[in-house]
Amino acid sequence: MKRLLIILSITLLCYSNTLTSQSYVGHALDNYAGIHAVSFNPSNVVGSKFKTDINLISGSALVGSDYFGIDISTALKSDDGFDFDEDIKKFPKNDNNFFLNTDVLGPSFMFNLTPKSSIGIITRARAFFNLNNINGELYENLADDFDTDNDFDFDSSNLSGTLHAWAEFGVAYGRILIDKPNHILKGGVTLKYLQGAGSLFISSPGLQGQYTASSETLDTQGTLNYGTTQDFDNDNINFDNLSAGYGADIGFTYEWHSEREDSLRVFQNQYKLKVGVSLNDLGSISYKDSEVTTYDMNNSVSTSDYDDDTEEFLEDNYGSTQTTEKVKVKLPTALNLSVDYRLAKKWFVSAHASLSMTDKESELSNSVLNTVTLAPRLETKWFSFYAPVSFREYGDVAFGGGFRLGPLTVGSGSVFSNLLTDSSKTTDVYLGLKIPIYRK
Repeated sequence: MKRLLIILSITLLCYSNTLTSQSYVGHALDNYAGIHAVSFNPSNVVGSKFKTDINLISGSALVGSDYFGIDISTALKSDDGFDFDEDIKKFPKNDNNFFLNTDVLGPSFMFNLTPKSSIGIITRARAFFNLNNINGELYENLADDFDTDNDFDFDSSNLSGTLHAWAEFGVAYGRILIDKPNHILKGGVTLKYLQGAGSLFISSPGLQGQYTASSETLDTQGTLNYGTTQDFDNDNINFDNLSAGYGADIGFTYEWHSEREDSLRVFQNQYKLKVGVSLNDLGSISYKDSEVTTYDMNNSVSTSDYDDDTEEFLEDNYGSTQTTEKVKVKLPTALNLSVDYRLAKKWFVSAHASLSMTDKESELSNSVLNTVTLAPRLETKWFSFYAPVSFREYGDVAFGGGFRLGPLTVGSGSVFSNLLTDSSKTTDVYLGLKIPIYRK
């Protein structure tokens, strides 16, 4: 189980050291985002600027924690590379949180059926990790093998963590519902067939304790649940043993056209204001024959022989009961709200809110990072540039940039803030390659 506690830290350090999203920050609201915009709001599949848009391969990642901040600019300048002790600041508290969101968009495309309806096919591979409400000092000492001369107390209430990986095959359909001279309303839905690679999860309603350094003694009280789906290995996630599930996205987009020409079709007109709302990742995946172990943590134990294996440490020192059962892991359901305003012919400013609709205290669900993003952009047929500023959960402010140049899209919602601050708590990046076929 220790790997569950440290996997995010290792991932965060690797991504930050190489500068390697809430997916596609800034890009998803571009009117030339194509299939990327459909994964954000399925109503974007209709009335677009494309005859067809073919995604070859795209990927995004968002990773971070409110436990530590990283001085990326100093680390990049150092000849010795990244030094964990020198290049991070720690912010331990009773309820620290860690998170990871990766999204790989595989071969996907969209095309028009009629002037008022369109369809899209989307393939994706995704992985989420959330660790919520863990005591920061306990986390640090587990990672350091209790190599400390200081006593400490800890109290983690409603501790929960879920690592989940799955693939998706989605069919999106969108239609123009209202087409008036000044008002257009579009609706869309994406139905998904899910293939779950597996999940690892922990939870505790209350885990308290005290550590005495002089005697290397750990006194704990409470219970701890730890489970994995059948044959799941978080060190080597693969898609060999899959479990099926179903999911859906649903969305609507309203456009206000102040001076629409009746002779022009929807995609040829320039709206003044666009408002979108979508509910994404409804659904779940069920896994049979999952092993769930409940540990009775009421004991006083020695940490002198603790050697990096938390699961073995638990087995050797605490009583437990194990059951085999069917578990249902919920998708990271989120509400997305967006407003896009045209300042001039090629200049826009957008606001986007992504809000989690899942219970973060549940051991069998993931959640997005609650985020509000403001993003001015320059947008043309072959080129767009974005400069998003995001206000992210746990007090992090991120400033980034990105561009679309024909078939290539590159960006990060945090690249500039990562370089300017000495305590970055989140980092993200996205990269995409497609074949856009524009309408005339």
